[in-house]
Order: sequence, then structure tokens, then C-alpha cells
Amino acid sequence: MMKPSSPDRVSSHRVGEEEYRGKRKTCRRYNVPGDAHALTFSCFQRQAFLGHDRSRQWLVEAVATARDKHAFDLWAYVIMPEHVHLLIFPREDDYAIADILLDIKRPIARRALRFVREHAPSFLERMRDEQPSGVVHHRFWQRGGGYDRNLVSAKTIRDTIAYIHKNPVRRGLVEQPEVWRWSSAGYYVDERDVPLTPDVASVPPLDHVIG
Repeated sequence: MMKPSSPDRVSSHRVGEEEYRGKRKTCRRYNVPGDAHALTFSCFQRQAFLGHDRSRQWLVEAVATARDKHAFDLWAYVIMPEHVHLLIFPREDDYAIADILLDIKRPIARRALRFVREHAPSFLERMRDEQPSGVVHHRFWQRGGGYDRNLVSAKTIRDTIAYIHKNPVRRGLVEQPEVWRWSSAGYYVDERDVPLTPDVASVPPLDHVIG
């Protein structure tokens, strides 16, 4: 049974064989047992808040904690300076992507805001988000839930892993995906040490359909 989240969240749709790189601004989030999820979320106003190892490590720790708490396999990831791609596979039938994202994003936002207030208060202006009502928030993440695509076919999953890993190459940050430290690409190439070890054993082979 499909379990769409509340309509005020930016969410996902099932894509089947559709290319991962296709973009949509609005979609619904479906917590469908047996589906994998390709998640993308960005820093506030696409600023490079993840451009330093400190904030990247905060994200690594948050994802690791959420993986244990919510019982999902992490199939691929890349941490870019201003956005993040994760490919996860919830192992339990009862799960909520919105809760997973909250437990990943909220600890980083809190740690970042605390650090900035203590060590770089002038940076607060870059995090400032003033609403039409005059209410001011300081944000690490862009408002909304980001993008979430349900993936079913093994080919789409494998293509998505490759797409995620190639992000730093497309941006000209490195020449080979595995050179980018903040990614699972290195583990797929030669099982080198990476910040978060992906759960490659559960990635479906190309002749398999999950769900």
C-alpha cells in the first residue's frame, strides 16, 4: 500500500526505468515497502555549507546514526559542497522517508548554528531566512524536503549509483569519481576506506527487480 506523506512536503514519485537525472519541482513521497529511495537535498540557497570537512563529518555521523535507527541500507552517497545525494533501501516495511531525512538533517543544522554563533557570528547573515511575516530563521538546509525518487528496477538502481558517483567529475572537482573523498565511489572501485561504508552486499544484481 502506498503511504503518501503530508502534501506540504516536497516528495517523490516512482520512476521505474526513468533516468534519475530527470527533475521535477513537485512530486509525492511514497513509503512503499521494497522500494529504494534516491534522495537529494540542498543547503540553504544552494550555498556551499558543506564545503568544509567539519560539516561533511557532521553529515557522515548523522547518516550513520539514522542508518542504525531506521534500519536502512546505504547503497551510495556523495557529499557535494552545496547538496547531498543518498541512495537508501529501507529494510523494514514500516518506514517514513520524512522521518529519516529529519534525523539526518536536523542534527547538522543544530550543530552548525551552534558553531556559527560561538565561532563565526558574522556568518549568521548567510543563514538568515526572513519570512514575509517578518519572522527570521537561520537555516543550514533549503526549505522543503528536497527530491525523493522511488526506484524499483536493478538497472535504474545501478544507473543511479553511477550518476551519484559522477557528480564531482561533472563539476570538475576531480577527474575520477573514486578520487572524491566524500563519496562511496572509492569503495565500489577497490573497497578503499570511505567515510561511510556502503551496504553493497544488498544491491540487487542487474537481472533482479526489487519490491
